[in-house]
Amino acid sequence: MNAFNTYFIEPFTELIIWTSHLFHDNYGLGIILVTLLVRIILLPLMLKQYKTQASMKEKMDLLKPEMDAIQKKLKETKDIKEQQSLQKEMMGLYQKHGVNPLNMGCLPMLIQMPILMAFYYAIRNSHEIATHSFLWFSLGESDIWITALAGIVYYLQFRVSFSTIPTAQQQQMKFMGLLSPIMIVFVSLNAPAALPLYWVSGGIFLIFQTYLGRKLYPTPNSNQMNTVNVEKT
Repeated sequence: MNAFNTYFIEPFTELIIWTSHLFHDNYGLGIILVTLLVRIILLPLMLKQYKTQASMKEKMDLLKPEMDAIQKKLKETKDIKEQQSLQKEMMGLYQKHGVNPLNMGCLPMLIQMPILMAFYYAIRNSHEIATHSFLWFSLGESDIWITALAGIVYYLQFRVSFSTIPTAQQQQMKFMGLLSPIMIVFVSLNAPAALPLYWVSGGIFLIFQTYLGRKLYPTPNSNQMNTVNVEKT
């Protein structure tokens, strides 16, 4: 933890303070600008993840009818040998369409986690940040309105990104997507308002990032996919 504090948390704390000094000790603006800077640096990694997800979504939606048929048989059969045969058939279907269910672009997410955690603790633990105000709230005290805004922004971010998730996995991700804004609100209720400000800034950028990724790596909609399937038959 000492190494993490020295090489991650302290540099982020100093960066926020230095940026805030450039704007006449406006620490709220400093948090927003550093948040955007971090997100811009991570943008190429996140776009790469988006490209992987877009490709995966297209392939998963294409094989969904065949996959649904196999899964229906798996639920209906009690014979172990037949279950094993159907599971092999499912793996063959993945190979046929060039799908790796484990490859959903997790590396960019793993890379950004220590950076975002360091930023989180830099804001949470800084006395200098806590003694300043921004807009209508004190950065060092909890505020219900910026907390509510953080929850709303991350819910909107989930709704925007939901369409990029493969159809077969949307039901599983729906719970996590709804849990995320709830957890942010729960944590922010008893945290300095600097934290939900950070989440609001980051969430708005993530919405922009999703639209950018969708523009760069569009996936066929369901009608186009159905047309492709009809043409193949």
